[in-house]
Amino acid sequence: MSTLVILQPGYLPWLGFFDQMLRSDVFVYYDDVQYDKHGWRNRNRIKSPAGPTWLTVPVLNSGRLGQPIIDVVIDNRQPWARKHVTTIAHNYAAAPYLKRYLPQLEEILHRPWERLAELDIAVVELMCEWMGIRRTVRRASQLNVGGERSQRLLDICRHFGADTYLTGDSARNYLDLDLFAAGGLRVEWQSYVHPVYRQLHGEFAPYLSALDLVLNMGPESLNILEGKM
Repeated sequence: MSTLVILQPGYLPWLGFFDQMLRSDVFVYYDDVQYDKHGWRNRNRIKSPAGPTWLTVPVLNSGRLGQPIIDVVIDNRQPWARKHVTTIAHNYAAAPYLKRYLPQLEEILHRPWERLAELDIAVVELMCEWMGIRRTVRRASQLNVGGERSQRLLDICRHFGADTYLTGDSARNYLDLDLFAAGGLRVEWQSYVHPVYRQLHGEFAPYLSALDLVLNMGPESLNILEGKM
């Protein structure tokens, strides 16, 4: 059985993103669909003493309505990389693995990025390296597979010879299950259960960037992600 996952790239993604990656045989970045201005492509949350706080990569939106994710340009007039590194260092000063991982992240964030998708994917690759996640990864923009909505998702699965399409529960609102059934593909729902782990700053806060897990738990992160701890 071969399982395929198709997800839009995101900035410092949450644990559910990496859970889907772990459960896939082939992982496809859906990088050529329309950019969602208020989504997770350019931002995520970490934990501060006052609760979850945002890290946002500024992008150029004016006059670019409806642009695909791969075309989104970072607004480098703002010192966002320095701000993100400083915010992480401040809020995770007491985290046991800050000194191990932050320098690598800092180096990546300070590279001269122009496109948001390239930054997002590089950061995910680094986080996968930290957690020991290795999967076959491709980009939808490089597959030459067209089509609309559910049909395109189905055709990407066929492109890789997958027999199972794993997706998040929100897809129940739009996925054409009859189309997948007629195409001989099984749809599996993620139904993610968020783990609880040692965290700074009081009461546990779920649904943060996976960076929170890594800085707090280090080498134990993969086992926690897999539900083994």
